[in-house]
Amino acid sequence: MAGKGRNILVIKHGALGDIILAQGPFQAIRVHHGDARIILLTTKPYAAFLEKSGLFDEIWIDERPKLWQLTKLIPLIRKLRRGNFDRVYDLQTSTRSTSYFNFFPRRKKPEWSGIAKGCSHPHDSPLRTKVHTIERHMDQLAVAGINEVPTPDFRWAMTDIEKFDLPPRYALLVPGGSAHRPEKRWPAIRFAELADYLNTQGVTPVLIGGKAESEAIETIRNACPDAIDLSARTELGDLASLGAGAVLAVGNDTGPLHLISAVGCKTVVLFSRASNPHMSRPRGRDVRVLREDNLADLPLNRVIGELDLAT
Repeated sequence: MAGKGRNILVIKHGALGDIILAQGPFQAIRVHHGDARIILLTTKPYAAFLEKSGLFDEIWIDERPKLWQLTKLIPLIRKLRRGNFDRVYDLQTSTRSTSYFNFFPRRKKPEWSGIAKGCSHPHDSPLRTKVHTIERHMDQLAVAGINEVPTPDFRWAMTDIEKFDLPPRYALLVPGGSAHRPEKRWPAIRFAELADYLNTQGVTPVLIGGKAESEAIETIRNACPDAIDLSARTELGDLASLGAGAVLAVGNDTGPLHLISAVGCKTVVLFSRASNPHMSRPRGRDVRVLREDNLADLPLNRVIGELDLAT
């Protein structure tokens, strides 16, 4: 299947952490298929970012229409059928992406790597729901004949962060998380205390987040006025560059921390019982996990104990 003149579709809708964890598999698929035409089907928030990777010839945006939204669903089905795909890598393996297998006529179905019933390269290992996302992707690709998945390379994502005028020693604090999952957040007052501690150690706290984190960031800034607020000012590429230059990063189990750790930043990630680090922790050169059933019970001194500011 590797080689010239092939049409390959890769499906990966999100979310951000999963997009970052799929970078190694994206690279492996490109190497395996050489100069084949490779199209990525993803969602709007990640299209422009992934276009910069140079790994895909085209990027299609999936609006993920409901079954009753025929004016959107039918064009999607037609577009997929007209892609003349020889092989599809479903790296999302959700109920939605799996259902796309049935969009193709029985006699014209492409080779399919995923969990769709009747597909050519089924990932039916009983371990697929018990291992980390990266190992799951590696196992899935091995079934499809791709046996080497490289370390993710995000050099293409780097931006010029001189515009932020940061001091030489800074630490990234990521106090946010899924808006509908407050149990995955360490209390803002603890981040405020951490920011104050870092500042006393000669490390300037830099605050990362979006508009949804405005209240938490205000709490941190009130306790540590020297903290630099970059909330709602960064693009994904900026996060990569900020992570590459930071002394360390501390944050909740959230998408930005995956990118920050993936570029080699020393990272302390905080987990509650709401998610399992064995399955989805950020990966990188130096990633440390602290887990507490209720993050409100995680004391500041445990986090400080993981920082190793002298190294």
